[in-house]
Amino acid sequence: MPKHALFGLDRLTRTHKLSAAGIAAAGAAALAFTVVPGADAGQNTSQATAAHVQPVAFSSTVGSAAQTQQATITKQADASTKVGKAEAAAKAKAAAKAKAEAKAAKERAAQQAASRSTDRAALPTAAKTPVKTYGNNLDGWIRESLDIMASKGIPGSYDGIHRNIIRESAGNPMAINNWDINAINGVPSKGLLQVIAPTFQTYHVNGTSWDIYDPVANITAACNYAANKYGSMDNVNSAY
Repeated sequence: MPKHALFGLDRLTRTHKLSAAGIAAAGAAALAFTVVPGADAGQNTSQATAAHVQPVAFSSTVGSAAQTQQATITKQADASTKVGKAEAAAKAKAAAKAKAEAKAAKERAAQQAASRSTDRAALPTAAKTPVKTYGNNLDGWIRESLDIMASKGIPGSYDGIHRNIIRESAGNPMAINNWDINAINGVPSKGLLQVIAPTFQTYHVNGTSWDIYDPVANITAACNYAANKYGSMDNVNSAY
């Protein structure tokens, strides 16, 4: 084959190669156009591709909602913590107040007890001793009189006084003798131990009534007289 013929064949081969490359590129483009969703006769490949590769719009919205919810939960947790701390502080404050009040009450009670103890210590012995009571009868009158006599140093016993009262008046504090020599002289004997007025007034004991008919005053004055004249009422066994 002539040389120019070979050269021509060579040139044709390159042209054919270029054509084949162009056809391949066009086919690839056509294939791309075909597989892109939404591509139609009125859209080109770049427009369809751009329309379908846009980012999903709701992805950012979902993330924002999650962040908002998390922030809300965090705020609620913080608020709950603050409430819990406030309640704990209030309880601690109330407990401290109750403890302080109990301590103050205990101290006041102790002070009052100490004050009462001091007041009692300052009182005289007589004031500390409970008031003794006596029956309003012969037994009570004799016992009250004996206590007065003991405080004045006047001797006498229950039996001695009782014996003489029964003989003189039979236990009647209003008894009066209107027939003996004293009555004749105008000074009748009166009371439990039949004492005349001058004797009663002379031997009257302070702290007793000035009424000669008063049982305790009558007994005490008569015993004082008997102690001065006979040593004790116990030594009197008849009119005296």
